[in-house]
Amino acid sequence: MTKLEIKGDWNIIKGKLKQKWAKLTDDDLQYIEGKQEELLGRIQKSTGETREAVEKAIKDSSAGSCCN
Repeated sequence: MTKLEIKGDWNIIKGKLKQKWAKLTDDDLQYIEGKQEELLGRIQKSTGETREAVEKAIKDSSAGSCCN
């Protein structure tokens, strides 16, 4: 997963992740450039999901948010 994949349309992705895992807070999802690993870890810790599940959810959320 690249920076651009995660950075994409971040507000839409955050909303979709919060719908999927209501436990997530804005602080959990605050994205700071270069901190992808920290972000994934925070989501994992908050949700109890595996890294793979979190990465898949982010990728799935970002797939529908891009306009061509």
